Amino acid sequence: MSSNTIVGSKIKNIRESKNISLEEISERSGLSKDQILSIENDQHLPSLGSLIKVARALGVRLGTFLDDNEELGPVVCRSEEQSDSISFSNGATDARKHMEYHSLAKQKAGRHMEPFIIDIQPSKEEHYTLSAHEGEEFIYVMDGEVEISYGKEVYNLKKGDSIFYDSIVDHHVHGVKDKSAKILAVVYTPL
Repeated sequence: MSSNTIVGSKIKNIRESKNISLEEISERSGLSKDQILSIENDQHLPSLGSLIKVARALGVRLGTFLDDNEELGPVVCRSEEQSDSISFSNGATDARKHMEYHSLAKQKAGRHMEPFIIDIQPSKEEHYTLSAHEGEEFIYVMDGEVEISYGKEVYNLKKGDSIFYDSIVDHHVHGVKDKSAKILAVVYTPL
């Protein structure tokens, strides 16, 4: 696996293997056909919210897009194995790579939680597109400072702070303007 995996080709392969048309995925996910095509062709880095909607539309776990070999027992992820990453735009309209996701459980079969270490790059963005999906998220700030827009509230978290919230409420996680950060995030998505 390359050190920077983009999920588009996996999504396309799953969709085609299940014989599901672009129209069907669009209807089920609420995303436009153009959005899905640009994700499948790796032209657009999907936000985590969009990815969860596509996973549900395909009837698969979010982890299916990240999996390598599936293990039924526990999975240990050594620090030197965290270099593989998945990129998401986190909803940025210009599709710049603001977040680098390092999956900590990609070999675990049948999982409903997705633990990630996420490197958040500095950004000058001031307006973010919030997204919502079923499930829960837990975030622990390992380094730097992050801002979480959640509904009408904004929470600033510094190193050592954490937050646990219902993902069904519109939200967005990003670094404080012009600063990088590193977080541990656990995303739970019921299938």
